[in-house]
Amino acid sequence: MEIRPTPYDHPDAVELNDRVQIEYRQRYDGEGDATPLDPGMFTPPNGLYLLAYNAAGEPLASGGWRAQDENEEGYTDGDAELKRMYVVPEARGLGLARRILAELEDSARAAGRLRMALETGDQQPEAIKLYLSEGYEHVTRKFGLYREYPSSRCMAKRLRP
Repeated sequence: MEIRPTPYDHPDAVELNDRVQIEYRQRYDGEGDATPLDPGMFTPPNGLYLLAYNAAGEPLASGGWRAQDENEEGYTDGDAELKRMYVVPEARGLGLARRILAELEDSARAAGRLRMALETGDQQPEAIKLYLSEGYEHVTRKFGLYREYPSSRCMAKRLRP
């Protein structure tokens, strides 16, 4: 497997984003993630977007972070928001999400971000289990577009130098 930085609007990234949106709609009764995202948000040093490819060059997994500072959605100065973590069903269980997450954390830390923040949902128990196993904790002060939804689960992890 090869993990490489890829623009958020690259065709492979768009394909995986379309696939994760289908999965969101299945898990959340027809609703995808409507968070407004722009490719420039994932441009270093203010973000990074990664794709994992197999030996045949097929995209298998994605993930990114974008800088957030104190704003009306509840973020705090120094946050890096984790977005679009996804592994295609046929590649799950290979450790790709963990590898991408580790690279994203390293990148955000190197960019001076203080905390990795993420918003997931109660219909994604696999994601919640992954994040808890990687040191993320549930937070009481929720953030993000879906912070008011009862199904929203917000988690964060300090990025220590």
